[in-house]
Amino acid sequence: MNIAVVMGGYSDESVISLRSGQLILESLDRSKYTVFEVHVLTDGWFAIHDNQRISIDKADFSFTANRKVTFDVIVNTIHGTPGEDGHLQAYWELVEIPYTGCNFYQSALTFNKRDTLSVLSKFDIPKARSVYLSKGDDISGTALEDTLGLPFFVKPNQSGSSLGVTKVNSLDQLDAALEFAFAEDSDILIESFLDGVEISVGVLKLNGKTTVLGLTEIVSHNEFFDYAAKYSGESEEITPARISDEIAEKVITSAKKVYDALGMTGFSRSEFIIMDDVPHFIEINTNPGLSPQSIFPQQARFANIEFSVLLDNEIELALQRKPLWRK
Repeated sequence: MNIAVVMGGYSDESVISLRSGQLILESLDRSKYTVFEVHVLTDGWFAIHDNQRISIDKADFSFTANRKVTFDVIVNTIHGTPGEDGHLQAYWELVEIPYTGCNFYQSALTFNKRDTLSVLSKFDIPKARSVYLSKGDDISGTALEDTLGLPFFVKPNQSGSSLGVTKVNSLDQLDAALEFAFAEDSDILIESFLDGVEISVGVLKLNGKTTVLGLTEIVSHNEFFDYAAKYSGESEEITPARISDEIAEKVITSAKKVYDALGMTGFSRSEFIIMDDVPHFIEINTNPGLSPQSIFPQQARFANIEFSVLLDNEIELALQRKPLWRK
C-alpha cells in the first residue's frame, strides 16, 4: 500500500505539523506500507522523493518521478488550515482517496469553537460561559465583565496551538487581547475563566470502540497553557493525571460523550478544566500534535500501545470509510 504522510499547512502551526509528520514517518511499518512524505505549504504541494521536492498533481493528488505514484491512503497530520478545517478532507473525498481522521464535516465543525460549543450545548456538557463577537462589532469591556467576570479569555474562533489567545486580568488589557485574537481570525470567542485543574484527554476509535487513551494533567509555568508552554517546555505534563479515580471516571465519561456527540473518528485530544469536581469542556483538537514530546504519544506510551499499532488502526478505519455519495 502506498501511504502519503501529509504535513505542513498554511498557518503558523505548520512547523508543529512538520514535527508531527516525522514521528509518523518513523512509526509506520515499512513491511506493510510504502511510505511517502508530502508537504502541503503556502509555496506549493510537494512529495519529498529522493531528497527532491516533486510537485503534487492536484487533479488526483499524485506525483511523477520516472513513474506516476498514486496513494492508497492519506495519513493526515496537518494542524490548522487546510488539513484540520475540512478543506483537504473534502478534496480527498472528491478525488476518492481514503484519509485518516474525521471527515470534512466534523473537521470544519470542530475547528470552529463557537459551532462546536453550540452542538454540545444539546448534550448537557458543562463548559465556560462565553460571548461570540466578530470584527467590527461594538465591544463593551464593562458588559463583558458583567457577563463573564474577570479574568476571562479572548480566543480566535478558528485557530489552534493557543495562537492568538490572551488571558485578560483587567479591562486595560482588553484592546491588546482583541487585536491579538483578530490577527488570527475575524471572529473571536470570549470565555469566562475556569479556576481548576486542566486535563488533556486522548480519545480515538480503537477496534471499533470509542477509547480514552489517557488523562494528562497540564501544569503551565505561564498564566495558562499557551504556545510557549505547549512547545517550548514551559509546562509539566503529568500522565496519569493526579486526580481521584472518581473524578477520572467523570472525565473519561465526558470525553467519550463529546467524541460521540460530535460524530468523531480518528485521533483527538479534548481539553477539560476540573472545577468543583466537575469536568468543564474547553475544546477538541482533531489533529493533535504527534511529535515525540506531544501529549497523545505520551499517553500511548503510558498505555503500552505501540504507536505503529495506532497508525495501523487509523489506516484500516480510513479504508473502511466509503465516500459520502457511495453510502
